[in-house]
Order: sequence, then structure tokens, then C-alpha cells
Amino acid sequence: MEHYFRREYGRLVAVLVRHAGLSHLEAVEDAVQDALLSALTAWLADGIPHDPSAWLYRVAHNHLLGVLRKDQRHQRILGGGAGDQGAVDGEDPLPAAFAGEVRDELLRMLFVCCDENIPHESRLVLALKTLCGFSIGEIAFRLFTTEATIYKRLARAREWLRQGEVDTQTPSLETLRSRLSGVHAVIYLLFNEGYLSTRAEHAIRAELCDEAIRLGTLLATHPVGAAPPTFALLALMHLHAARLASRQDAAGGLLLLEEQDRSLWDAEHLYQGATWLARAAQGDVFTRFHAEAGIAAEHCFAPSFADTRWNEIAELHAVLERIDPSPIHTLNRSVAVAEARGPQAGLAVLDGVVPPAWLDGHYLWDAVLADLHHRAGHATTAERHRDRALAAAPSTAVRQLLHRRLTKPTR
Repeated sequence: MEHYFRREYGRLVAVLVRHAGLSHLEAVEDAVQDALLSALTAWLADGIPHDPSAWLYRVAHNHLLGVLRKDQRHQRILGGGAGDQGAVDGEDPLPAAFAGEVRDELLRMLFVCCDENIPHESRLVLALKTLCGFSIGEIAFRLFTTEATIYKRLARAREWLRQGEVDTQTPSLETLRSRLSGVHAVIYLLFNEGYLSTRAEHAIRAELCDEAIRLGTLLATHPVGAAPPTFALLALMHLHAARLASRQDAAGGLLLLEEQDRSLWDAEHLYQGATWLARAAQGDVFTRFHAEAGIAAEHCFAPSFADTRWNEIAELHAVLERIDPSPIHTLNRSVAVAEARGPQAGLAVLDGVVPPAWLDGHYLWDAVLADLHHRAGHATTAERHRDRALAAAPSTAVRQLLHRRLTKPTR
């Protein structure tokens, strides 16, 4: 039910915003939330309706209509002209193929959220909050910043929407192309939250991974999205999704890559990942998604953990550092180098690297340093970083995984 409501939330917002306009986004969100709350009560009492999507749409639409009818100017905006007058008069404008329309609406709204008129740092926040249903805390963690910063960015985006500077209609193909990277970023972060969730009760949320793959596949069929970066992103997501079933033990605890049962890896996802990666290789474009998909492929198609080509993975991380500079890529390269040439070589990669404020104190930074120093025999330093990593871990599942990793006997 949670997964269904999350999907319907973004779809309903996308459809109703096109009727009411982005300046009324908050009223739309209130109407959708009211519909979902009504469904919890009504469906428990009367059972799930034959067409639950249509039921939710009608309730949300009528709630929104009631709010906007209080002001005749708002009523005209909702009507949008003669073609939409039925919606203003209370008739049900729901098309027969509602689900198909919503998929298109949601993709279109992703592009709308990446409008150049919205401040750059606010676009991603707006899309993740409004269409993907992320909490402020989830967004802050994914963007390596504070909740206060996310609130400010969201407020800036909504202020632009209230000013009516953003068009909700489908822009030109040229405009869509300029926003494609922003749409990629939203889908990428949606998948990442599913792959390793910040929620304490759910370490893995496969439904978010499925939704990200669905949106990416839909994007790949659009003339604007049918491009190597989209194909590479799809390859990356399929290859990671292939391992989801093996990433938890029977009790729900997270497993290290070397502990995973490779016989559980999903053959169809592996096939789709390899297919999309081959399509992504056509042409002369090489993006971070290409490099990350290449790394995922090295892991997925290695005969075993011990037989993984760590030098190739280290080289791909070095490529990532060049095309998309980030200390996260340097950190990951140090792990691959350590697997290939030992922990001292991994520490040498990080020698002289000063983490920026957004990474200093993040559990990833301290977890890697704790692991490398532990394996190198630097007990005191390893313990200091281990304690910091455990304290900053985003969930119990991650904390338990780190504790097991950082206290296990060295190889």
C-alpha cells in the first residue's frame, strides 16, 4: 500500500498541476494527500474499488475544485479554457486509459521541475519532494546537506512557481534536451534511495528501484531521452537491481558483496543491464553513468569476489574523477586499489585528500578510512574512524554492516 500510494501521489500531482497550474502546487499536494487519507478510511470499510486510481483522482480533483472555486480567478485557471470546462463544472474528465496518461504526465512533470527558471539548486529538491515523495531528511542525506538547506531550496522553488514563471505545458524538444541531465539526476537518486534506504525500518526498498527503472525505460522511448546517457543509466540500474535479492540475510541484515550468494542474482536484470550497456556504447558520448555502469558490470560478471578485476574498477573510478570530480569517487577508487594492491596502496590514494565540509563526518568517509587502517594494522586510527562511522550511520542495518566489516579479522 505504501508503494502504491507513493506512485499514485506523484502521478496525481502531475495530472492535477496541469489543470490548476504550478502556482497552485501546494493546493494540489494538499488535495492529493486528502485523497490518500480518505482512501485509507474508505477502502478499509468498503474494500478497494474496482479502479483505485480513478477513485483517487476523483476525490483529489473534487477537493482541489472546491478549494479553487472559492476564487473566480482560480476557477478560470483550473478550467484552462473551453476544453477543460467539464472539470470546472464538476464532470469527471478522467480518460479511459488513465494509467497510460499518468506515465506520460509524470515524465513531463519531471522535465517541468527542471525548468531553467527555477534556481538550479532547487530543481532536484522540488522533483524529489513533489513527484517522488521523498521526505526532507531523505533529500538532505542524498544531497549531502542539512534539512534546513533543503527547506530553503524548496521554498525558493515554490516561490518561483507562485510567481507563475514556469510553464506546465510540454516545452520544445530543444528545451527538453537542455533539461535531460536534471531528469537523469532525479531518477538516479530515486534508485539510490531504494538500493540503500535512509529509513531505519527498510534497508532496501525494491519498489523505488522498480519505479526508477520504469521511469528510465519510459524516458528511453522518448525522442529526447533515447540517448547514450539514458541507456547507461538504465544499464547501471538493472545491474544493481540484479543483486537486490542477495543483499540481505534471512533476518533482513545487509550483506557485504563478498558474502552474497551469486546464484540469487537475477538473470533477466543482468541481461537487460548488458543490453543497455551495449546500446550506451554507441556514439562518442561517455558520462558518469557509463563509468558507473562499467564498474557495476565488472562486479556482476566476475566469476567470484576474489576473481574481480579490481585494477579495471580502479581505472574506471579514476575516469569518474576526471569527468565528474568528487572526493566520493576518490574514496571509491581507494577501495578498489586496496583490493588490487593492498590497504597501504589504498591509503596512499587518500594521502593529502582533505574532505570538504559536506563529506567530513559523513559515515562513508570514516568507514573507508576505518577499513583501510584496520587492514593495514593501524589499530588506534582505525578505531577512531570506526567510532565516527558507526555514530553517523543512517540506519541500524548500515550500522550493523559497518560494525561487522570494521571488526572482522584482516585478510
